Amino acid sequence: MTQVGVITSTVIEILRLDIEPDTPIYLGATNIAHMEAEHEKDFGLYGNLIEEIIMSPTYVGYRKGAIEYVKELSEYVKVAVRVSSDDTYYARTLYTMNPDRVEKMVAKGSLFPLT
Repeated sequence: MTQVGVITSTVIEILRLDIEPDTPIYLGATNIAHMEAEHEKDFGLYGNLIEEIIMSPTYVGYRKGAIEYVKELSEYVKVAVRVSSDDTYYARTLYTMNPDRVEKMVAKGSLFPLT
């Protein structure tokens, strides 16, 4: 298990989360296995950028119990962070998003810009 970031006070404020600032976010072997199995191409292209995506996202959102970190690179890449039963936060998945979907989510207020 490796720490890949923290939940910043800015993200907590924007998303109105009840989480302590600088709560660590980890990446475990099972998370990597999921990303490799379910999103092989995306993980191959962007897996080495998980820390960067979490620490400097273009957008953040909260949906279905997950904090969504979305970064605009050559395409939009999302890292979803979920809390485990022992209150540990993990980067659970990574995949690319359709630009139209990102624009719609921003327009309806489910993704918030950070830049």
